[in-house]
Amino acid sequence: MASIDPYLISFVLLSFVALVIGIFLRHLKQPIVIGYIITGVVVGPYGLALVKDQDTISALGSIGVILLLFFVGIEFPISRIVDHWKIAIIGTLFQIILSLGMVFIFGSFFDWSRATIILIGFVISLSSTAVVLKILENMGILYTKLGRDTLSMLLMQDLAVAPMLIILTSIDKSLKINDFILQLLGILLIAGFVFWLLKKKEIRLPLKDKLKMDHEFQLLGAFILCFGFAFITGLLQLSTALGAFLAGIFIATTKDTKWVHDHLTSFKTLLVAFFFVSIGMLIDISFLIENYMLIAWLVLTLFLLKTFVNALIFRWFGESWRCSVYAGALLSQIGEFSFLLAAAGFNSNIISSFGYHLTIAVISISMLLSPFWIAVFSRFVRDYLKTPGVCLDRCFCEVKN
Repeated sequence: MASIDPYLISFVLLSFVALVIGIFLRHLKQPIVIGYIITGVVVGPYGLALVKDQDTISALGSIGVILLLFFVGIEFPISRIVDHWKIAIIGTLFQIILSLGMVFIFGSFFDWSRATIILIGFVISLSSTAVVLKILENMGILYTKLGRDTLSMLLMQDLAVAPMLIILTSIDKSLKINDFILQLLGILLIAGFVFWLLKKKEIRLPLKDKLKMDHEFQLLGAFILCFGFAFITGLLQLSTALGAFLAGIFIATTKDTKWVHDHLTSFKTLLVAFFFVSIGMLIDISFLIENYMLIAWLVLTLFLLKTFVNALIFRWFGESWRCSVYAGALLSQIGEFSFLLAAAGFNSNIISSFGYHLTIAVISISMLLSPFWIAVFSRFVRDYLKTPGVCLDRCFCEVKN
């Protein structure tokens, strides 16, 4: 009897568990994102260990995040981000400063080092583009003013990961000067590329007519653009997802995005699901049980503080309290790129092994519970969401351009 490929078994088991849990949660009217994370917990190494090759699932999940940011760039080209530059830049900067300030106050009681304070401050300042984007789509408010402003902040946070990594790695005395120079060069090149895109009203892709005539060429062309840009930013020691986002806004500038959507949407849906499954696989059940009180208090404190801070930012920009608090709840979790920051801090000996596992647990649990937290606040704005033909609050009005 021919041997069965272990990867085949893993994918069948994973898909089956995800389907069963997804159907159950859909019946309870819960976001499918939660089902993916729970699937990761169940099949992962700390659960039933049905899927042992965690590295492969994690790698596929990373590709999913790359595709997700690629599509975000297509949906929200650079011109629209510039239109929301105030809340994107000032709001994100204000959020990072407040996060660092809160961690400084907290860390002073425990005699944390300056490097640890900076690391944790950066980690909690980021929110999850993957989670929030899914919720905005499911709620039907992605194209409202709230959706645009929230997504603008999320994208600016994702862009801020690059300088954050430079700061964290510069703390590491073993950092190679060549890597540091590459990162600085990458930021300068990205700034120049964005400026060029702003100057160009429309870009014509080479072989555009040939791509339109052949579906296979379209698929290959879309993959080359997405992962080619990701590869370049990776070579520059920056986030590969950042490169994919730049590829997306480049495609948006060409004014010809339909074929990209048609051929990559299914890949994005599948691989983003793998990303959330990989998050669930990181949740160590025994570690949670041993430290459940500490993790519970940290997650609750995190939700309250981030909701409050982001609500103040939106209120400062003139939104109603109702809208501001809901926006704060949307941004209350910790983001996927915080895993990258935590790993950089651990590799640089900024945090201990216990601190690293605690950080991973808090990030994962915050992403898992975030849809429930947001659902609590959605009750207060339900009448303002998707009211046919009526816009009761400018925050929930659809933005036409």
